[in-house]
Amino acid sequence: MAIQTINPYNNKEVKSFEEFSAETVEQKIAQADQTYQVWKSVPVKERSKLLMNVASILRKRKEELAKLITLEMGKLIAQSEAEIDMCASVYEYYAQNAATFLEDKPIEVKDGKAFVRYTPIGIILAVEPWNYPFNQVARVAAPNIMAGNVIMVKHASNVPQCAQAIEEIFRQAGAKEGIYTNLFLSNPKIAKIAEDPRIVGMSLTGSEKAGSSLAEAAGKNLKKSVLELGGSDPFIVLEDADLDKAVQNAVKGRFGNMGQACTSSKRIIVVEEIADKFLEKFKEKLTGLKIGDPMERDTQVGPLSSEEAAKKIEEQVNETIKAGAKVVLGGKRIAREGAFFEPTILTDIKPGMVAYHEEIFGPVASFYKVKDEKEAIALANDSTFGLGGSVFSQNIDRAIEVASQIETGMIFINEHAASRPDLPFGGTKRSGYGRELSELGIEEFVNKKLIRISDR
Repeated sequence: MAIQTINPYNNKEVKSFEEFSAETVEQKIAQADQTYQVWKSVPVKERSKLLMNVASILRKRKEELAKLITLEMGKLIAQSEAEIDMCASVYEYYAQNAATFLEDKPIEVKDGKAFVRYTPIGIILAVEPWNYPFNQVARVAAPNIMAGNVIMVKHASNVPQCAQAIEEIFRQAGAKEGIYTNLFLSNPKIAKIAEDPRIVGMSLTGSEKAGSSLAEAAGKNLKKSVLELGGSDPFIVLEDADLDKAVQNAVKGRFGNMGQACTSSKRIIVVEEIADKFLEKFKEKLTGLKIGDPMERDTQVGPLSSEEAAKKIEEQVNETIKAGAKVVLGGKRIAREGAFFEPTILTDIKPGMVAYHEEIFGPVASFYKVKDEKEAIALANDSTFGLGGSVFSQNIDRAIEVASQIETGMIFINEHAASRPDLPFGGTKRSGYGRELSELGIEEFVNKKLIRISDR
């Protein structure tokens, strides 16, 4: 895939970039390694100043940076601005809390003393996606830079200007060259970089295919990896739920960012007692939304990230309909230029259909009517994915009991799945392994060194 900005609103090319040569990549790895040898000894409180500067710049340049996101991947402008705010909060969170997270952890022993000390390990290579081009990077960069590591980022090829802007912001914030490095590379080059002994850890957010490839490269070279992959999150609504609240959250949870989120509420599972009412209200909320330019604040339906993405969703929906699913709303491309697809609701989805098994990374909700709570849990778990999910019930104890039976890394009660700096983020099954954010996120790429003192 070429490294270029193509505006998905009109599918016109804006700017293209050359891939780095092998010589350039070697120079950048050498610089990162040299910088790490100094950065690893910089006190945590000094590191925090850099991240606070980064956060401050993000907030000051929010309008400019938000427009860059919208230009490159089509996000509605208000949501792009919200992403910059979230990104800044991630840097602030780690700047303010990393010193506590990295404190020595005492171990109770029968004699003498022992504790665990967290120490940095080196260069972390991050492969990041286009759907949240600033925030996804922050989730890896912030904890690792605070831990004393340095970061090299291979960003998605369709958001190169966002990738450049992030590196520029770090420099503006006072980062020495090599603390944060942008790499303009094609995906096949990642395996070669993984062989370099100076790269000690690898993190990827993306598809199963990309995750499998990176995990293979990391494993072959005995390097720690963290993967945040796809999801097909269940959104369970029990008969005692606040119906209006559940509908409102389903709309936001499935159609925010035009459905292009790993934790989108992709499978809406509602018990039959209230299923018809839910579906009626759900459809009503999605009918008549304004389609248009994502730069305009009154637009409610913007383009997908690319023409390729829109075509793939069209194929998945068509295959599902052909197999017998019914269309309650939408179901096709919007007849205008750009990578547009209608907000869609599909029902009567059965095992064997594309929408039952695959992740549809766009504005398509799969709606399921189930007999009861037991059937809802069984359906929620009948997936190869296990990222996030939601349970709606006014009986919190019941909701917790249901949540405990769902095979995912995260469950949200009475709200759609969301990301916050203080909450661990990650999945199980084919949704990946490891955690980002919270205290757990800073523990992934550090040496947890045991120090034992004998009193004998």
